[in-house]
Amino acid sequence: MNQLKRRQVIRAGTTVEQMVRAMADMIVTGTLLPGEKLDEISLAARFEVSRTPVREALRELGAMGLVDREPNRSATVANVTESYLHSMFEAMSELEAICARLSAERMTIDERRALEFSHRSSAKLVHAGANDEYAAHNTEFHSQLYRGAHNDHIYELVTQTRARLAPFRRAQFRLQGRLAKSYDEHDVIVTAIMRGDALAAGQAAYAHVAIVSDASIVFATVKGE
Repeated sequence: MNQLKRRQVIRAGTTVEQMVRAMADMIVTGTLLPGEKLDEISLAARFEVSRTPVREALRELGAMGLVDREPNRSATVANVTESYLHSMFEAMSELEAICARLSAERMTIDERRALEFSHRSSAKLVHAGANDEYAAHNTEFHSQLYRGAHNDHIYELVTQTRARLAPFRRAQFRLQGRLAKSYDEHDVIVTAIMRGDALAAGQAAYAHVAIVSDASIVFATVKGE
């Protein structure tokens, strides 16, 4: 029965997603160090799964740039340099600025109200210091901006870039006072969008991601090249 349940979870994708998130967080925070081998058998034992979902998780981590995989060799933790992380955040800043600007121009009334309501509701998470819950809200908040731009190609680009930066964006909330600052930065974006001020919305979103970059860069696996 336990094996059946385990296989059902794996087929649903939940286990792989949990493994990717857990391993990504361990890499970003230094629990797993650059060059460290990621043995499939050991990982399967740790997460109590077969080697099949382990391989899938390692593939996803490789696509995120957190794991190096070479033919006929064990996967290893990638060396994520500060300069490479900065380059990704620089691209993210530009993409988010475009999304915020277009959202200010194109969001429907219902979309604007939903964005404002979601943002205001997140204040209680900040006051409670609920890091994980706020991180989940943060993902949805930015998704609302991406959808609000009403441009399928930009949506594809920005979500792909966000996926690679997700572990670092989550890690920022470990820093003292970051939740409150994030809320304030979101507030500037929301205010501009509600006013239909595309220029201000774009500038606020760009500045927000630049601040996130500075907050997250401390988690780069290795400083410098």
